[in-house]
Amino acid sequence: MTARRAGKAIVVGAGIGGLTAAAALRRVGMDVEVYERARELRPAGGALSFMTNAVLALRTLGIDLKLEENAEILERLHFRTARGGLIRTLEFKALCERLGAPSFGIARTLLQQLLLREVGDDCPVHLGAAATGFTAHGDGVEVAFADGRRARGDVLIGADGFNSAIRRQLTGPEQPRESGYLCWVATPEFTHPKVPKQYGAHYWGRGKRFGIANIGGGQIYWWGTKNMPVERARDWRGTKDEIVHAYAGWADEVRAAVAATPIEQITAFPARDRPFLERWGTGPVTLLGDAAHPMMTSLGQGACMAVEDAVVLAHHLAARPDDPQAALRGYEAERRPRTRRIVEGAHALSALEQTEQPLRILGRDLFFRFAPGSVLDKQNAEYLDFPGVSAAADRTMEVQP
Repeated sequence: MTARRAGKAIVVGAGIGGLTAAAALRRVGMDVEVYERARELRPAGGALSFMTNAVLALRTLGIDLKLEENAEILERLHFRTARGGLIRTLEFKALCERLGAPSFGIARTLLQQLLLREVGDDCPVHLGAAATGFTAHGDGVEVAFADGRRARGDVLIGADGFNSAIRRQLTGPEQPRESGYLCWVATPEFTHPKVPKQYGAHYWGRGKRFGIANIGGGQIYWWGTKNMPVERARDWRGTKDEIVHAYAGWADEVRAAVAATPIEQITAFPARDRPFLERWGTGPVTLLGDAAHPMMTSLGQGACMAVEDAVVLAHHLAARPDDPQAALRGYEAERRPRTRRIVEGAHALSALEQTEQPLRILGRDLFFRFAPGSVLDKQNAEYLDFPGVSAAADRTMEVQP
Protein backbone atom coordinates (compact mmCIF):
# COMPACT_ATOMS: atom_id res chain seq x y z
CA MET A 1 0.00 0.00 0.00
CA THR A 2 1.07 3.61 -0.41
CA ALA A 3 2.24 5.34 2.77
CA ARG A 4 -0.39 7.70 4.16
CA ARG A 5 0.64 11.33 4.15
CA ALA A 6 1.91 12.07 7.63
CA GLY A 7 1.73 15.87 7.63
CA LYS A 8 4.44 18.48 7.37
CA ALA A 9 7.91 18.54 8.91
CA ILE A 10 10.06 21.60 9.50
CA VAL A 11 13.75 20.66 9.44
CA VAL A 12 16.15 23.22 10.90
CA GLY A 13 19.64 22.66 9.51
CA ALA A 14 20.83 21.65 6.03
CA GLY A 15 23.91 19.66 7.00
CA ILE A 16 24.26 15.93 6.44
CA GLY A 17 21.67 15.11 9.12
CA GLY A 18 19.13 17.70 8.01
CA LEU A 19 19.34 16.83 4.31
CA THR A 20 19.10 13.10 5.06
CA ALA A 21 16.07 13.77 7.25
CA ALA A 22 14.43 15.72 4.44
CA ALA A 23 15.09 12.91 1.94
CA ALA A 24 13.90 10.21 4.35
CA LEU A 25 10.73 12.02 5.38
CA ARG A 26 9.80 12.73 1.78
CA ARG A 27 10.24 9.03 1.02
CA VAL A 28 7.50 8.20 3.52
CA GLY A 29 5.13 10.82 2.16
CA MET A 30 5.69 13.86 4.36
CA ASP A 31 5.83 17.43 3.18
CA VAL A 32 9.17 18.93 4.24
CA GLU A 33 10.64 22.41 4.47
CA VAL A 34 14.32 22.90 5.33
CA TYR A 35 15.69 26.06 6.96
CA GLU A 36 19.42 26.75 7.10
CA ARG A 37 21.22 29.61 8.89
CA ALA A 38 23.92 29.97 6.20
CA ARG A 39 23.16 32.45 3.44
CA GLU A 40 24.29 30.02 0.76
CA LEU A 41 24.91 26.30 0.55
CA ARG A 42 28.62 26.61 0.05
CA PRO A 43 30.63 23.50 -0.65
CA ALA A 44 31.15 21.81 2.69
CA GLY A 45 34.77 21.34 3.68
CA GLY A 46 36.57 18.18 4.66
CA ALA A 47 35.50 14.61 4.16
CA LEU A 48 33.96 11.84 6.21
CA SER A 49 33.43 8.12 6.58
CA PHE A 50 30.12 6.90 5.21
CA MET A 51 30.11 3.45 6.70
CA THR A 52 28.16 0.27 5.97
CA ASN A 53 25.55 0.97 8.66
CA ALA A 54 24.55 4.26 7.00
CA VAL A 55 24.24 2.59 3.59
CA LEU A 56 22.10 -0.21 5.06
CA ALA A 57 19.89 2.30 6.87
CA LEU A 58 19.16 4.25 3.68
CA ARG A 59 18.29 1.03 1.86
CA THR A 60 15.33 0.44 4.18
CA LEU A 61 13.71 3.45 2.53
CA GLY A 62 14.85 2.65 -0.98
CA ILE A 63 17.44 5.44 -1.01
CA ASP A 64 20.55 4.74 -3.08
CA LEU A 65 23.05 7.58 -3.34
CA LYS A 66 25.09 5.66 -5.97
CA LEU A 67 28.17 5.86 -3.76
CA GLU A 68 29.93 3.12 -5.73
CA GLU A 69 29.96 5.54 -8.66
CA ASN A 70 30.91 8.62 -6.67
CA ALA A 71 33.09 7.68 -3.68
CA GLU A 72 36.03 5.50 -2.73
CA ILE A 73 35.36 2.15 -1.05
CA LEU A 74 37.21 1.61 2.24
CA GLU A 75 38.34 -2.02 2.42
CA ARG A 76 41.02 -1.77 5.09
CA LEU A 77 42.45 0.66 7.62
CA HIS A 78 46.11 0.66 8.64
CA PHE A 79 47.21 1.71 12.13
CA ARG A 80 50.78 2.94 12.14
CA THR A 81 53.33 4.52 14.43
CA ALA A 82 54.27 8.14 13.93
CA ARG A 83 57.22 7.09 11.77
CA GLY A 84 55.03 4.81 9.66
CA GLY A 85 55.69 1.40 11.21
CA LEU A 86 52.69 -0.91 10.89
CA ILE A 87 50.83 -1.71 14.11
CA ARG A 88 47.81 -3.47 12.65
CA THR A 89 45.67 -3.56 9.53
CA LEU A 90 41.92 -3.90 10.03
CA GLU A 91 40.33 -5.67 7.08
CA PHE A 92 36.82 -4.38 6.46
CA LYS A 93 36.06 -6.00 3.11
CA ALA A 94 34.94 -9.43 4.39
CA LEU A 95 32.96 -7.91 7.26
CA CYS A 96 31.23 -5.40 4.97
CA GLU A 97 30.43 -8.13 2.46
CA ARG A 98 28.90 -10.22 5.24
CA LEU A 99 26.80 -7.27 6.39
CA GLY A 100 25.75 -6.49 2.84
CA ALA A 101 27.25 -3.13 1.84
CA PRO A 102 30.63 -1.41 1.51
CA SER A 103 31.99 1.47 3.56
CA PHE A 104 33.13 4.65 1.80
CA GLY A 105 35.30 7.71 2.15
CA ILE A 106 33.68 10.76 0.59
CA ALA A 107 34.16 14.51 0.44
CA ARG A 108 31.46 16.44 2.31
CA THR A 109 30.90 18.59 -0.76
CA LEU A 110 30.05 15.55 -2.86
CA LEU A 111 27.84 13.98 -0.20
CA GLN A 112 25.97 17.27 0.14
CA GLN A 113 25.34 17.30 -3.62
CA LEU A 114 24.10 13.69 -3.64
CA LEU A 115 21.72 14.37 -0.76
CA LEU A 116 20.38 17.54 -2.38
CA ARG A 117 19.68 15.52 -5.52
CA GLU A 118 17.80 12.97 -3.42
CA VAL A 119 15.83 15.69 -1.61
CA GLY A 120 14.67 17.07 -4.95
CA ASP A 121 14.04 20.53 -6.36
CA ASP A 122 10.46 20.66 -5.10
CA CYS A 123 11.51 20.53 -1.43
CA PRO A 124 12.21 24.12 -0.37
CA VAL A 125 15.57 24.80 1.30
CA HIS A 126 15.37 28.29 2.81
CA LEU A 127 18.75 29.97 3.36
CA GLY A 128 19.76 32.78 5.70
CA ALA A 129 17.21 31.48 8.19
CA ALA A 130 18.73 31.39 11.69
CA ALA A 131 16.23 29.78 14.05
CA THR A 132 15.71 31.66 17.32
CA GLY A 133 13.08 29.48 18.96
CA PHE A 134 9.83 27.58 18.64
CA THR A 135 6.34 27.55 20.08
CA ALA A 136 4.06 24.52 20.22
CA HIS A 137 0.49 25.24 19.05
CA GLY A 138 -2.00 22.46 19.71
CA ASP A 139 -0.98 19.61 17.45
CA GLY A 140 1.71 21.59 15.64
CA VAL A 141 4.67 23.89 16.08
CA GLU A 142 5.80 27.32 14.87
CA VAL A 143 9.46 28.22 14.41
CA ALA A 144 10.73 31.80 14.56
CA PHE A 145 13.79 33.04 12.66
CA ALA A 146 16.08 36.00 13.26
CA ASP A 147 14.91 37.85 10.14
CA GLY A 148 11.26 37.72 11.19
CA ARG A 149 10.22 34.69 9.15
CA ARG A 150 8.03 32.04 10.71
CA ALA A 151 7.27 28.49 9.67
CA ARG A 152 4.58 26.10 10.86
CA GLY A 153 4.43 22.34 10.68
CA ASP A 154 3.21 19.23 12.43
CA VAL A 155 6.71 18.39 13.70
CA LEU A 156 10.00 20.22 14.11
CA ILE A 157 13.31 18.42 13.60
CA GLY A 158 16.29 20.20 15.15
CA ALA A 159 19.22 19.14 12.94
CA ASP A 160 21.15 22.36 13.46
CA GLY A 161 24.38 20.91 14.74
CA PHE A 162 26.58 21.31 17.79
CA ASN A 163 25.31 24.79 18.68
CA SER A 164 21.68 23.93 18.00
CA ALA A 165 19.19 26.71 18.77
CA ILE A 166 16.45 24.09 19.07
CA ARG A 167 18.42 22.12 21.65
CA ARG A 168 19.22 25.29 23.56
CA GLN A 169 15.51 26.01 24.05
CA LEU A 170 14.89 22.41 25.14
CA THR A 171 17.77 22.15 27.61
CA GLY A 172 18.81 25.66 28.58
CA PRO A 173 22.47 26.77 28.72
CA GLU A 174 25.06 23.99 28.49
CA GLN A 175 28.82 23.75 28.54
CA PRO A 176 30.57 21.51 25.99
CA ARG A 177 32.87 18.74 27.15
CA GLU A 178 36.25 19.92 25.84
CA SER A 179 39.00 17.35 25.48
CA GLY A 180 42.09 19.53 25.35
CA TYR A 181 43.26 19.04 21.80
CA LEU A 182 42.94 20.67 18.41
CA CYS A 183 41.92 19.08 15.11
CA TRP A 184 43.19 20.19 11.71
CA VAL A 185 41.45 18.90 8.57
CA ALA A 186 42.01 19.40 4.84
CA THR A 187 41.19 17.82 1.47
CA PRO A 188 44.04 18.86 -0.84
CA GLU A 189 44.98 17.51 -4.23
CA PHE A 190 47.81 15.12 -3.40
CA THR A 191 49.57 12.06 -4.75
CA HIS A 192 52.22 9.97 -3.07
CA PRO A 193 53.53 6.45 -3.73
CA LYS A 194 52.64 5.41 -0.20
CA VAL A 195 49.04 6.64 -0.55
CA PRO A 196 47.58 4.45 -3.32
CA LYS A 197 43.93 4.12 -4.33
CA GLN A 198 41.65 3.24 -1.38
CA TYR A 199 44.45 3.88 1.12
CA GLY A 200 43.38 4.73 4.64
CA ALA A 201 45.65 4.97 7.69
CA HIS A 202 45.84 6.35 11.22
CA TYR A 203 49.24 7.32 12.62
CA TRP A 204 49.59 7.40 16.40
CA GLY A 205 52.10 9.52 18.25
CA ARG A 206 52.32 10.96 21.76
CA GLY A 207 49.48 13.43 22.25
CA LYS A 208 49.19 13.70 18.47
CA ARG A 209 47.56 11.72 15.67
CA PHE A 210 47.32 11.93 11.91
CA GLY A 211 44.98 10.31 9.42
CA ILE A 212 45.07 9.99 5.63
CA ALA A 213 42.34 8.69 3.34
CA ASN A 214 42.52 8.63 -0.45
CA ILE A 215 39.06 9.84 -1.51
CA GLY A 216 39.67 9.61 -5.25
CA GLY A 217 40.04 12.11 -8.05
CA GLY A 218 43.61 12.90 -7.03
CA GLN A 219 42.38 14.17 -3.67
CA ILE A 220 43.02 13.02 -0.11
CA TYR A 221 41.41 13.79 3.21
CA TRP A 222 43.86 14.33 6.03
CA TRP A 223 43.32 15.24 9.63
CA GLY A 224 45.74 15.87 12.45
CA THR A 225 45.41 16.40 16.19
CA LYS A 226 47.59 17.95 18.86
CA ASN A 227 47.08 18.26 22.61
CA MET A 228 46.98 21.85 23.85
CA PRO A 229 45.22 23.92 26.52
CA VAL A 230 41.47 24.12 26.07
CA GLU A 231 41.55 27.91 25.77
CA ARG A 232 44.06 27.82 22.91
CA ALA A 233 42.32 24.97 21.09
CA ARG A 234 39.04 26.85 21.31
CA ASP A 235 40.45 29.81 19.37
CA TRP A 236 43.54 28.58 17.57
CA ARG A 237 45.27 31.24 15.50
CA GLY A 238 48.51 29.45 14.74
CA THR A 239 50.51 29.17 11.54
CA LYS A 240 51.35 26.55 8.96
CA ASP A 241 54.80 26.33 10.56
CA GLU A 242 53.21 25.10 13.79
CA ILE A 243 51.50 22.25 11.93
CA VAL A 244 54.68 21.37 10.04
CA HIS A 245 56.63 21.35 13.30
CA ALA A 246 54.01 19.15 15.00
CA TYR A 247 54.73 16.34 12.52
CA ALA A 248 58.48 16.75 12.12
CA GLY A 249 60.05 13.31 11.99
CA TRP A 250 56.77 11.55 11.17
CA ALA A 251 56.24 9.27 8.16
CA ASP A 252 57.19 10.82 4.82
CA GLU A 253 53.62 10.73 3.49
CA VAL A 254 52.38 12.60 6.59
CA ARG A 255 54.94 15.37 6.22
CA ALA A 256 54.33 15.56 2.48
CA ALA A 257 50.56 15.87 2.90
CA VAL A 258 50.95 18.78 5.31
CA ALA A 259 53.56 20.47 3.12
CA ALA A 260 51.31 20.19 0.04
CA THR A 261 48.36 21.92 1.71
CA PRO A 262 48.05 25.73 1.66
CA ILE A 263 47.15 27.12 5.08
CA GLU A 264 43.93 28.62 3.70
CA GLN A 265 42.71 25.09 2.90
CA ILE A 266 43.21 23.87 6.48
CA THR A 267 40.32 24.08 8.92
CA ALA A 268 40.97 23.98 12.67
CA PHE A 269 38.49 23.22 15.44
CA PRO A 270 38.62 22.12 19.09
CA ALA A 271 37.89 18.50 20.00
CA ARG A 272 34.66 18.49 21.97
CA ASP A 273 31.40 16.71 22.53
CA ARG A 274 28.65 16.92 25.15
CA PRO A 275 27.55 14.65 27.98
CA PHE A 276 24.83 12.37 26.65
CA LEU A 277 21.39 13.98 26.57
CA GLU A 278 18.57 11.77 27.88
CA ARG A 279 15.65 13.89 26.64
CA TRP A 280 15.77 14.87 22.98
CA GLY A 281 12.38 16.51 22.60
CA THR A 282 8.98 17.46 23.84
CA GLY A 283 5.58 17.61 22.15
CA PRO A 284 6.04 18.08 18.38
CA VAL A 285 9.81 18.75 18.63
CA THR A 286 12.81 16.44 18.49
CA LEU A 287 16.54 16.52 17.77
CA LEU A 288 18.73 14.63 15.33
CA GLY A 289 22.45 14.10 14.69
CA ASP A 290 24.93 16.45 16.37
CA ALA A 291 22.10 18.50 17.84
CA ALA A 292 21.08 15.42 19.84
CA HIS A 293 24.33 13.53 20.45
CA PRO A 294 27.57 15.26 19.32
CA MET A 295 30.48 12.85 19.52
CA MET A 296 34.22 12.70 19.12
CA THR A 297 35.52 11.72 15.69
CA SER A 298 37.50 8.64 16.77
CA LEU A 299 34.97 6.04 15.57
CA GLY A 300 34.12 7.87 12.32
CA GLN A 301 30.41 7.51 13.09
CA GLY A 302 29.15 11.08 13.53
CA ALA A 303 27.57 11.45 10.10
CA CYS A 304 26.47 7.81 10.08
CA MET A 305 24.55 8.23 13.34
CA ALA A 306 22.77 11.25 11.87
CA VAL A 307 21.80 9.15 8.84
CA GLU A 308 20.53 6.34 11.07
CA ASP A 309 18.57 8.88 13.13
CA ALA A 310 16.88 10.26 10.02
CA VAL A 311 15.90 6.83 8.74
CA VAL A 312 14.53 5.58 12.06
CA LEU A 313 12.64 8.86 12.52
CA ALA A 314 11.03 8.47 9.11
CA HIS A 315 9.96 4.90 9.86
CA HIS A 316 8.34 5.94 13.15
CA LEU A 317 6.47 8.88 11.60
CA ALA A 318 5.27 6.69 8.75
CA ALA A 319 4.03 4.05 11.19
CA ARG A 320 2.03 6.55 13.28
CA PRO A 321 0.81 9.27 10.88
CA ASP A 322 -2.16 10.05 13.14
CA ASP A 323 -0.03 10.57 16.25
CA PRO A 324 3.25 12.23 15.22
CA GLN A 325 4.17 13.21 18.75
CA ALA A 326 4.03 9.59 19.89
CA ALA A 327 6.13 8.74 16.83
CA LEU A 328 8.79 11.24 17.92
CA ARG A 329 8.96 9.72 21.41
CA GLY A 330 9.23 6.25 19.88
CA TYR A 331 12.09 7.37 17.66
CA GLU A 332 13.93 8.91 20.61
CA ALA A 333 13.51 5.82 22.78
CA GLU A 334 14.82 3.59 20.02
CA ARG A 335 17.85 5.70 19.18
CA ARG A 336 19.11 6.57 22.66
CA PRO A 337 20.74 3.22 23.60
CA ARG A 338 22.77 2.88 20.38
CA THR A 339 23.86 6.51 20.18
CA ARG A 340 24.78 6.52 23.89
CA ARG A 341 27.12 3.55 23.36
CA ILE A 342 28.80 5.21 20.41
CA VAL A 343 29.15 8.63 22.07
CA GLU A 344 30.74 7.03 25.13
CA GLY A 345 32.88 4.68 23.02
CA ALA A 346 34.20 7.49 20.84
CA HIS A 347 34.98 9.61 23.91
CA ALA A 348 36.93 6.79 25.57
CA LEU A 349 38.84 5.92 22.40
CA SER A 350 39.69 9.57 21.82
CA ALA A 351 41.25 9.83 25.29
CA LEU A 352 43.28 6.67 24.67
CA GLU A 353 44.48 7.79 21.24
CA GLN A 354 45.54 11.23 22.53
CA THR A 355 47.33 9.99 25.64
CA GLU A 356 50.83 11.23 26.43
CA GLN A 357 51.46 8.63 29.15
CA PRO A 358 54.16 6.16 28.03
CA LEU A 359 52.60 3.11 29.70
CA ARG A 360 49.18 3.81 28.19
CA ILE A 361 50.77 4.32 24.78
CA LEU A 362 52.57 0.99 25.11
CA GLY A 363 49.42 -0.79 26.23
CA ARG A 364 47.37 0.77 23.44
CA ASP A 365 49.81 -0.25 20.72
CA LEU A 366 50.31 -3.78 22.11
CA PHE A 367 46.56 -4.35 22.32
CA PHE A 368 45.96 -3.30 18.73
CA ARG A 369 48.95 -5.29 17.52
CA PHE A 370 48.11 -8.58 19.26
CA ALA A 371 44.36 -8.60 20.01
CA PRO A 372 42.63 -11.58 18.36
CA GLY A 373 41.05 -10.67 15.05
CA SER A 374 37.74 -12.06 16.28
CA VAL A 375 37.67 -9.51 19.12
CA LEU A 376 38.24 -6.54 16.82
CA ASP A 377 35.85 -7.96 14.22
CA LYS A 378 33.10 -8.22 16.83
CA GLN A 379 33.66 -4.63 17.94
CA ASN A 380 33.59 -3.34 14.38
CA ALA A 381 30.49 -5.36 13.53
CA GLU A 382 28.60 -3.67 16.37
CA TYR A 383 29.24 -0.28 14.76
CA LEU A 384 28.95 -1.26 11.10
CA ASP A 385 25.71 -3.25 11.24
CA PHE A 386 22.53 -1.20 11.14
CA PRO A 387 20.28 -2.70 13.84
CA GLY A 388 17.11 -1.89 11.90
CA VAL A 389 13.95 -0.38 13.34
CA SER A 390 11.69 -1.64 16.07
CA ALA A 391 8.66 -3.75 15.26
CA ALA A 392 6.43 -0.79 16.15
CA ALA A 393 7.88 1.21 13.27
CA ASP A 394 8.69 -1.60 10.85
CA ARG A 395 5.52 -1.69 8.82
CA THR A 396 5.51 -2.64 5.16
CA MET A 397 4.94 0.44 3.02
CA GLU A 398 5.46 1.65 -0.50
CA VAL A 399 7.83 4.56 -0.22
CA GLN A 400 7.60 7.53 -2.56
CA PRO A 401 9.91 7.32 -5.61
